[in-house]
Amino acid sequence: MALEFILSWENIKPKISKHNKTGLLAVAIVLLLPTLYVVSEYYFGVNSAIANAAVQNGVAFPYSMPLAVEYLVFSVLLCLTAFLYFGKKGLTGFALPALFVGLVGVIYTIDNVFPYGEFTPFQLLVPTTAMLAAGVLGLMGYATLLGTENGMPTLQVTGPLGTAKFSIAWPCAGIESLLIFTAVALLFLQQMPISWKAKVGYFAVGAAVTYFINVLRIATIFTIGTEFGINSNQVQMFHYYYGPLYSIAWIVSYPLIILASQGLWRKIKSGKSALTAENLGNLNQHG
Repeated sequence: MALEFILSWENIKPKISKHNKTGLLAVAIVLLLPTLYVVSEYYFGVNSAIANAAVQNGVAFPYSMPLAVEYLVFSVLLCLTAFLYFGKKGLTGFALPALFVGLVGVIYTIDNVFPYGEFTPFQLLVPTTAMLAAGVLGLMGYATLLGTENGMPTLQVTGPLGTAKFSIAWPCAGIESLLIFTAVALLFLQQMPISWKAKVGYFAVGAAVTYFINVLRIATIFTIGTEFGINSNQVQMFHYYYGPLYSIAWIVSYPLIILASQGLWRKIKSGKSALTAENLGNLNQHG
């Protein structure tokens, strides 16, 4: 959202004046809704109602559904806030962060309903991811063994401190981060005043790095598992909390990297232009 403000500072203007009391009241109410929703989740049984509904509908992970729904609700409220305060331009301008939050909710929902790699379209890249992770761990000196259990790729890693074996499903194989990166990168690059070739190049490089960062995340899980055990608290904390920060930090940083590289390229071009003009001037003087 900070990046959107920086890029569109002159274009995103409030449509509500300080004299429009009705509009300001509507914005104030909408700004309170996220807090009211969280309060209702934990004190008025909304989370329990969502989980119970998921149980009745046969959702595999019903007690994870409240978090998925929370992401979707926050995405909708963000869009509503941007529209009320900034109008259509605000809704367009803040589509990137809203989509970012919404995609996380959609991905969580899919994984809750179709767990353990059951959503086969997303499972296509998993064998390649497992193979690359095995290659990275092999370079680090670990013994690796690839296999398959219950239709899912498995990887067994043995090191000096022990052995770890995990099955790998699509949420762990980089599909989640690639989907989020694709949405964020396409929206961001669409606004950039650069050639389509440059856009394709930036997207391809960013997608490749996003995918490889997730391979490194999987390799890290296995190194932690060999040291502390596959059911250890260290593995759980990294898998659910710290590990996702690998790709998220990169996805958030990449637009800034693009902006910095564009600024550097403009300086290089202006420097070359100045040098060419100086050389032409010298030639004219000596000529």
